[in-house]
Amino acid sequence: MVKMASGGVAVASLWTEVNRCGQSGDFTRALKALNKILQENKEDVTALHCKIVCHVQNGSFKEALNVMNTHSKVLGSVVLFEKAYCEYRLNRVESALKTIENAPEQTDKLKELYGQVLYRLERYDECKAVYTDLIRNSQDEYEEERKTNLAAVVAAQSQWEKVPVEDLGLQETTYELCYNAACSLIGQGQLTEAFNKLQEAEELCRVSLAEDSDVTEEDIESELAVIHSQMAYVMQLQGRTDEALQLYNQVIKLKPSDVGLLAVTANNIITVNKDQNVFDSKKKVKLTNAEGVEYKLAKKQLQAIEFNKALLAMYTNQGDQCRKLSSNLQSQNPGHPRPVLIQVAQLCREKQHGKAIELLQQFSDKHPESASGIKLTMAQLYLVQGHVTKACDVLRSIEELKHKSGIVSALVTLYSNEEDIDGAIDVFKHAIEYYQASQSGSPVHLALVREAANFKLKYGRKKEAISDLEQLWKQNPKDVHTLAQLISAYSLVDTNKAKSLSKHLPSADAMSFNVDVDELESSHGATYVRKKAAKVAGENLPKELGQGDVKKKRKKKKGKLPKNCDPKATPDAERWLPMRERSYYRGKKKGKKKETIGKGTQGATAGASAELDASKTASSPPTSPRPGSASGTSSAAASNVVPPRQQKPAASGATRKKAPQKKKKGGKGGW
Repeated sequence: MVKMASGGVAVASLWTEVNRCGQSGDFTRALKALNKILQENKEDVTALHCKIVCHVQNGSFKEALNVMNTHSKVLGSVVLFEKAYCEYRLNRVESALKTIENAPEQTDKLKELYGQVLYRLERYDECKAVYTDLIRNSQDEYEEERKTNLAAVVAAQSQWEKVPVEDLGLQETTYELCYNAACSLIGQGQLTEAFNKLQEAEELCRVSLAEDSDVTEEDIESELAVIHSQMAYVMQLQGRTDEALQLYNQVIKLKPSDVGLLAVTANNIITVNKDQNVFDSKKKVKLTNAEGVEYKLAKKQLQAIEFNKALLAMYTNQGDQCRKLSSNLQSQNPGHPRPVLIQVAQLCREKQHGKAIELLQQFSDKHPESASGIKLTMAQLYLVQGHVTKACDVLRSIEELKHKSGIVSALVTLYSNEEDIDGAIDVFKHAIEYYQASQSGSPVHLALVREAANFKLKYGRKKEAISDLEQLWKQNPKDVHTLAQLISAYSLVDTNKAKSLSKHLPSADAMSFNVDVDELESSHGATYVRKKAAKVAGENLPKELGQGDVKKKRKKKKGKLPKNCDPKATPDAERWLPMRERSYYRGKKKGKKKETIGKGTQGATAGASAELDASKTASSPPTSPRPGSASGTSSAAASNVVPPRQQKPAASGATRKKAPQKKKKGGKGGW
């Protein structure tokens, strides 16, 4: 150790060491020299400031904050930027905001950091103002980064707040600017343009990185991962799910270091899978739980991931887990309808429709401002249970939707199904009154009037249809169809009025059209062709039979009867059976001994089957005992052998051949 007497020389050499280490980037070695300097003077402001910077450069943000907090009186406002930066990097964003706002002077460095903090807090309007001011009043090498950050703010507003994109005149000279412009287009729903812009960003990225010889192909693919993931998202929105899934999996295989990118990609794969391939989804959901994800994504992104976790629990039949997740989401977002809808879906899977409707009713009572989707679900559940009237009541209670054409159509259909014609007409009445007051004469208004008139005419309400038809005719006096309907309706109410209106009908000559009826009937689209009248006898002229002429049908000839057939004789009842199976079949001629094996169906024994049936031979005389065996006894081996039968006396005038004995098939005691 150098003694205090020579301390000045030692401190100077230590500062030289600190300067040299700072230039070479060896901040760990610089810290050792600074600690030695601080041993000589614990309140050396410059040494303390340098020590804080070294900790920041090494990523030791907590150690840097400890130094600042320990020597806060000595340092004062000298290290306000470093303090705010450490708080920002430690994700203490609110503390960083307070530190910046309490600074006595807003330097350019603090303004840059202020913009980053505001972006993280999703205060996009203030953030855009900060970057716009910095770009106007700064001229240094960081202008490109500021423009990129400004473009990111505009893209975030477009995606999360649906704010129309403002043209800030930013030239898309880099792939980052091009990528942010594509994100803005996605937020506006311009998917084709966004995809083209992402392709431009990919090309710019490849060109810019290829200029660096130290960059490998893996480095380029890693840098392109965020662009590819966004391209896959556009494909998914366009319905090209197979292509999107393939590109998502390519990004996952690269294992990018950005946990936010991994989480978003994994979440999108889960949304593609839906209720299919749930095992893959359970693997992917782990990527959304990585440490630090909550600091990398916007609130709406994190919210979507949590919703999908609850839905995945439902699809994997984890009812308790689904209820737990959806309940937590509801407590965090009390006015959001989606957590309630997830709970309702789970209840419906468990066939508890009554509880589901009760839960929906409670939410709609508490949050009427966001209850439109909830009430539509209630109506659907009532229809599932067969409560059509209740479903109609719920639909008519949705103030912001009950006048829409789709809801009016659904209500009219439901009331018609219930044979409540008055209810359907009342729906038309209120919808027409609404558009009469707000959009009189608009296409939607006139379309509703037309449908109301047609509906009333269909159900015989011609008197009620008159006012609608008059309104339509006044809008278009040349509409002959409406005029005809109006005259038909008045004919039952006021014949004089009907006659006066009929004067407005065009004459028969004016309504005639030059149409070739024969050509129209023979056209390809004709569904009915009138038969031509038969020609008068004598008009038929001799004509050679052409290739396209239709030949006359031949008359069917009667079948010939077989020879020696007596039509008066009774036909043989067994004529459909093969000869060998008929009752009068006596076998083939003598001298031709052939076994009957293979005749008939598989396993059948034809004529011998009756003789082998013991039940049919019970009345026959007893057979002679076999030689060598006692009468009245039998054995297992002999019981399976059929003994020879005694010859029966032949009938008068006939002979009977002795039935051949069956041969034994090999093994003992078996056939």
